[in-house]
Amino acid sequence: MDIAVAEPAQPRLPPPAPAWSPARPRRLALGLIGPGRVGSALLDQLQRARARLALDAGLELALRGVAASRRMWLDCDDPELNGRHGGAQTWRPADLDAFAAHVRGGEGHALLIDCSAHEAVAARYAGWLAAGLHVVTPNKLAASGPLDRWRAIRRAAAQGGARLRYEATVCAGLPVVQTLRDLVDTGDELLAVEGMFSGTLAWLCNRHDGRQPFSALLREAHALGYTEPDPRADLSGADVARKLVILAREAGWPLSLEDVEVESLVPPALDALPPEDFLQRLDALDAPMAARLAQAREAGGVLRHVARLDRHGRASVRLAVLPVRHAFAHTRLTDNIVQFTTRRYCDNPLTVQGPGAGPEVTAAGVFADLLRIAEALEPAA
Repeated sequence: MDIAVAEPAQPRLPPPAPAWSPARPRRLALGLIGPGRVGSALLDQLQRARARLALDAGLELALRGVAASRRMWLDCDDPELNGRHGGAQTWRPADLDAFAAHVRGGEGHALLIDCSAHEAVAARYAGWLAAGLHVVTPNKLAASGPLDRWRAIRRAAAQGGARLRYEATVCAGLPVVQTLRDLVDTGDELLAVEGMFSGTLAWLCNRHDGRQPFSALLREAHALGYTEPDPRADLSGADVARKLVILAREAGWPLSLEDVEVESLVPPALDALPPEDFLQRLDALDAPMAARLAQAREAGGVLRHVARLDRHGRASVRLAVLPVRHAFAHTRLTDNIVQFTTRRYCDNPLTVQGPGAGPEVTAAGVFADLLRIAEALEPAA
């Protein structure tokens, strides 16, 4: 006779305690520099997430100000995170030092978000970090700028106890910098990097099939917000070179912009034109790009804009003809793709791929960095 044995009753465990106490929320004062397309998208995302973060994560975000190139909004009486900075209560002439002091203001944690693309802002990172202000940015000028300044910024962060995060400097919201940081921090060694780092140029290469002039596609990309306000920042390859420098430095390689061999897609005659005049003369790009497309097809391949850093330290950014079986030949729309060859990932590179252009995904990358910093904050007293 079979005898059924009852399973012992499992004790009921209490639900895990939250990492924060409702009585001791974490408070973070924010100041945003550069309310352009990315900055405005970020303000909208902060507004939509604010109530949920306060309820679910015990994180109280307080927007203390917005600074543009010529004026700034310091509004202590309006703690709401919203997109109405254009109609703010009080505008005054922009002063970055006064802005930072205001955001830091009272007691608690403070964070500056730099969504500008200005050297004058990047030059202040070391001072802000040394003073205990956290910094989050998609601005590539600091991490790819003069090597001595970048080292000073890193030292200031270490000594001041503040955090600097810049995930969105490379491939918008994709976890590229963090992935490389994790590899290095766990003892892996970077051997080479290869990738398509420009969502703009990925989109243009994917769409450039000869049915439309290249200039028409570029105008469309500009209207969609995929390009920089001046598309030459994309076409020159300089923006991609900065991203390659950022990744190299993250892995401990002392690479500088002058070390990168860069092919520009901008004809020399258009280099020095004012942006509005350049946009009127995009047709000059059509014949050279049609010739490059014909060359790729004759070779049985595809055109892709590729950045490479090899194990000997040679760095390049150029329009390349790749075989149709290459992983980069199968990207879609604005996809960025990055392959890390490391000591662990030597036979089959570690790949990160996804959309790499547009203000929404870039703003999301900045927001994610903000939240990573906030997770480590001590609750309010």
